[in-house]
Amino acid sequence: MSQLHSRDYERMLDLLVTVLENDDPASSGQLIAEQLRAAFDCNTVIFAELRPVQRTGRAEGWAPESLGASAEEVIRRRVLQNHPLISYMAADLRGPVIVSDICERWRHSQIYSEARRDYGTTQQLGLPLPPAEPGVLRAVSLGRLGDFSAHELAFAERIQPLLISADRHIREQTRLREALAAADATARPVEDHGLTPRELTVLGLLAEGLTADGIGRRLTISPHTVNRHLEKIYRKLGTNNRVSTVSLARRSGLVV
Repeated sequence: MSQLHSRDYERMLDLLVTVLENDDPASSGQLIAEQLRAAFDCNTVIFAELRPVQRTGRAEGWAPESLGASAEEVIRRRVLQNHPLISYMAADLRGPVIVSDICERWRHSQIYSEARRDYGTTQQLGLPLPPAEPGVLRAVSLGRLGDFSAHELAFAERIQPLLISADRHIREQTRLREALAAADATARPVEDHGLTPRELTVLGLLAEGLTADGIGRRLTISPHTVNRHLEKIYRKLGTNNRVSTVSLARRSGLVV
């Protein structure tokens, strides 16, 4: 495997901090896209969710501005065209991959022609994400003019676990926020006690009765890391156990 540079590790840290310190999950996709565009010097970043059986999909994309509704149309067209990444992920292959490495006729395909015409990209790098439900394929697709190097593929292999962890965090953060809003649309936390967005997400899962192991599995982090977050939460709330912590958090409107 190609050796990573110190700047690569700095970019990995930047990506993680960008997600964990962001208090607005709706904007996380764009923030991650900006980090990926800088790290890989790419033209486009598309978060795709594909349903091959139904021949549909949805997506968010930036090139570098938001593609808006056109991203959805691109994904639907790629499903109909059977983009090489679909077959790759359908075979349960999960590592990052350069599209030309799995499709010999990539540069002679209609997909290639459209990508070059519409976005100026001649190569794509796919980073699969875990499916959110059966029958759904998910990935981050990076596109640019020019090939991706062996070093960049190695970097993608290292950054993929961070993207998976970020994806889990954003989905749980969004779900917990929606549950809190549904419980009482007018209730707002009186004080957040200085909790970070990551700590608030861990706290929300704690209030749902999950153990440190369960929280770790949900967020793709170790139980040790969960316990470190819990220690900080206890300290900031002035509590020392699960029951008193959840009770105070509910009174403060931090969790359901």
